[in-house]
Amino acid sequence: MEKIEHKTEVRVIYADTDAMSVVYHSNYFKWFEVGRTELLRNIGYPYARLEQEGIMLPVIECGCKYAKPALYDDLLEITSMIKEVKAASILIEYEICRKSTGERLVTGFTKHAVTNSSLKPVRLRSAAPDLYKLLVNK
Repeated sequence: MEKIEHKTEVRVIYADTDAMSVVYHSNYFKWFEVGRTELLRNIGYPYARLEQEGIMLPVIECGCKYAKPALYDDLLEITSMIKEVKAASILIEYEICRKSTGERLVTGFTKHAVTNSSLKPVRLRSAAPDLYKLLVNK
């Protein structure tokens, strides 16, 4: 499997921070979703298409390691990388850096089940063959 990754930028707004102007920890998971959404859009398979085809990618596991805090008004770069594609799951890893300095602030991952609209697991290869080809054959 060829490495599939995408970079997305976000700017920290005041509402994302605490009283110290430090990004509140749970916002990184929101930015993981931004990165994941843009990665899928970039490879030609946006979430809207998945949902139209009756495919869902619920998060079944996630993690985050904090190295340095992001601050109010920082421009962040989210790198999202497809790390593993199995029969009915996808693992995506993330790195969030401060754009101005390149400092790595956070690393993390989300693991997604591949399900139908009733949240029953399905095989990616048969349920979304076009997406499977994009993820595995790149």
